[in-house]
Amino acid sequence: MLKLKKQKTEVYALGQHISMSPHKARRVIDQIRGRSYEETLMILELMPYRACYPIFKLVYSAAANASYNLGSNETNLIISKAEVNEGTTVKKLKPRARGRSYPIKRSTCHISIVVEDISLDKYIEVDD
Repeated sequence: MLKLKKQKTEVYALGQHISMSPHKARRVIDQIRGRSYEETLMILELMPYRACYPIFKLVYSAAANASYNLGSNETNLIISKAEVNEGTTVKKLKPRARGRSYPIKRSTCHISIVVEDISLDKYIEVDD
C-alpha cells in the first residue's frame, strides 16, 4: 500500500531584538511578501529605508537555509510568509536641566521570513 507523506518545502530565518520600530519594518515587509527571491533582493537593494538591510540579511539567510536543508535552487524560492512582531523595549534615562531626567524608549522587533520552494512536490510516496 502506498501512502502519501507531506514533504517539507518551507524553511525560515528569524531575526530577534533588531533595534528598529516594528512599524517601520512592516512598511518594508509588506512590499516583499509573496514575491520571488530574486525580485525581493532587487527591491530591498533599491528601497531607501534603513529597515532594508536587516531584512535583506534575513532573506539571504533563509535562502541559504533552503539550499542547505532542502537542496533547492534560489530561482525556485518565493517569500511565502513574512511577519514582524514587537520585541522588548529598551528603557534609558537621559539627563536634562536642573537635575531632571527624560525617559528614552528604544523599541525592538522580531522579524521572521519563511521561504518556500515551489519546484518541490507537496507530497511524496512512502512504502510501509
